Amino acid sequence: MRKLGLIGGMSWVSTRIYYEWINRLVQRRTQPMASAPLLIESLDFAQLYGLHEADDWARAAQVLGESARRLEAAGAGAIVIAANSMHKVYDDVAAQVDVPILHIAECVGRRMKADGVDSAALFGTRNVMTENFYRRRLVAHGVDLLPPDMNNVEALDRIIYQELMLGRATRDSQRALKTMITRKEQDGAQAIVLACTELEMIVDVDANVLPIFDSARIHCEAAVDWIVDGA
Repeated sequence: MRKLGLIGGMSWVSTRIYYEWINRLVQRRTQPMASAPLLIESLDFAQLYGLHEADDWARAAQVLGESARRLEAAGAGAIVIAANSMHKVYDDVAAQVDVPILHIAECVGRRMKADGVDSAALFGTRNVMTENFYRRRLVAHGVDLLPPDMNNVEALDRIIYQELMLGRATRDSQRALKTMITRKEQDGAQAIVLACTELEMIVDVDANVLPIFDSARIHCEAAVDWIVDGA
C-alpha cells in the first residue's frame, strides 16, 4: 500500500470521519487486520475559520500549502484535503507540491456521471453552495445543479458551523435536513450532494427519498483506490 497524506483539523470531526472511513475501506479491500498508511497533519481550525476577504483566503492557501509540503517531505505520495470549503484554494495548494492532491468535487463529479445523474442539489457551507469554485467542477461532469435556496444556505451554514463542527448532532437539524431534501425532490432534483464532510452526522446517506452523494465517503473511496491500486 502507498502512503497518503491527509490535511485535517477542518474540523476535527471531519478528520475523524476520514480516518475511520479510509481504514474501514482498506480493511474491506485488503485484510481484516490492515490499517491504512497515513500521514495526518491536523491544522488549528480556529486560525482558518470565518474567511471572507481575498487576503484571508490567500493566508489559508499559504497555511494549507505549507502543510502539503510538510506531508510531501515526510513521504506522502498523494494528499487529500479533508474539507470541501477549503478546496476554494485547491489550485494554489496543488501548485506548491509535486505529488497529486485528490480534488473532492472531481471525485464526486466522476461518481455522479458514472451513475447517470444529471440534476442535483448541493448542500454545504455558504461558500460551497453559492460560489463557482465547487459548482463548476460538478457541472463539468454533466451535472445540472439547482440554484441555491438562500434560506437553506443560511440554515445549513449555521448547523454546520455551530453544531456539526463542534461534534453535535441534534434531532432538530436532522428534521430540517429531511425537509430540505424532500423539497429539493419536489423541485426536480434527482440527487443530493452532501458537499460538507460533517453532514453525514444528520443525514441517512443510505436510506433517503433521493440518492445521496456523500462527498466525504466518495473522497475516502478515491483515496483508498490510490492507496491500494495506485488509481
